[in-house]
Order: sequence, then C-alpha cells, then structure tokens
Amino acid sequence: MFGIIVGTHGQFAPGIVQSCEMIFGKRDKLKAVTLMPGEGPDDVVAKYEKAIAELGTEKVLFFNDLMGGSPYNAACRLVAGNENFGIVAGVNLPALIAMSAAQDTDDGSMTMSEILEQAVAAVRDGATVSSYESLNVASDDDEL
Repeated sequence: MFGIIVGTHGQFAPGIVQSCEMIFGKRDKLKAVTLMPGEGPDDVVAKYEKAIAELGTEKVLFFNDLMGGSPYNAACRLVAGNENFGIVAGVNLPALIAMSAAQDTDDGSMTMSEILEQAVAAVRDGATVSSYESLNVASDDDEL
C-alpha cells in the first residue's frame, strides 16, 4: 500500500483529511502537513520527513493544494531524491476519497506512475459543473 500526505497552506490539509475520514473512515496511511504563517520550506520538509516515517510505506503520494507553493516546492525536494515519491497538485475531496480507496486495493504492485495517473484522473473527475440550465433540463425520466 502507498501512503498519502496532503500538504497545504494553513489548515486546509487537516480539514480535508478530516472530511475524508468522516466519509470514508479512519485512514492509517494518510497524513496532513501544514505550512503555517512564519514557516518556510525547510519547516515543511521536516514535517514531510516526519510524516513519511510515520506512514511506514515505500511509496508516497504528495497531494498538494497549489503547484509552485511552498508545500509543493518542499515536496519537490523530496521527490527529486526518491523515485517512489510523486506529487499531484490540486487536491480536492473527491480525489482524496478516490485515492484512499485505491490504497485499499493496492497490493504493493502499483507503480508510482500508475498512482500519479490515477490521482490526476481523480482530481479531474472530482471537479463538476452545474448551472441553472443543466439543473433544469427536462428528461424523459422526469415526472410531470
């Protein structure tokens, strides 16, 4: 099984992890890491290293909020030195739930490329659009 670290600015990471666990149940291989005011990339790297040790997994998916932000840049420093680590920016709750489910089905054979591909697809699939028009389209199944 691979581990997941959600790394974000402020309290977004603990909040989205808590929401995931409310819906999906307690996750042993899921950690939240925050960048708080006054902290820098070195602080986040140290938090990531602690979370990696706690996960106890060979493969780690970093799910970040924003490409180019300090949590993402800190993850890049770790990913650059380990082929079993990867990053996807743009975390959302449906994607986190989907990747938590993927953890449960992974027998350790998923490659990091496969994990990243699945995570990017989950991010895209988690974004939907609803408009006045789409919500008010009559269909054959609608009761009149």
